[in-house]
Amino acid sequence: MTLKISSPVFKNNDYIPSTYTCEGRNINPTLLIEGIPEKAKSLALIMDDPDAPMGTFVHWVAWNIELVDEIPERIPKEYSVTHPLSLNQGKNSAHQTGYMGPCPPVGHGVHHYHFKLYALDTTLNLPQNTKKEDLLKAMEGHIIEETEIVGLYKRD
Repeated sequence: MTLKISSPVFKNNDYIPSTYTCEGRNINPTLLIEGIPEKAKSLALIMDDPDAPMGTFVHWVAWNIELVDEIPERIPKEYSVTHPLSLNQGKNSAHQTGYMGPCPPVGHGVHHYHFKLYALDTTLNLPQNTKKEDLLKAMEGHIIEETEIVGLYKRD
């Protein structure tokens, strides 16, 4: 079995419902996880938008995600989360902690939101101001498997 990520609210390369965007409730969508490797100690997640006009915009950085088969919607936007599951969250490109929904510029066309999931052979000791680059560096040599799902969104 290989690591897989999916969502009950959008298919790979399909549109993310507006509930999960800046035009809706700006909460994270439910993510389903399958095939976590036996040697995995934790999961990490990066959501970013490479289509942003100023370069890749990071929407979500999370690590030390407990080994679960579902990341439910509405994860609290704080550094250390213990309910509904355990995880740590760093800073997105807006310098906020936690998930920030898709919000491309009006008329900028379709943007692609990559939800990248990593199975790690360790847990990571990272501070509250951790950014995507910091997480990627800390994960070096610890990634057992990775996978992704891509969601689309545009604002007319």
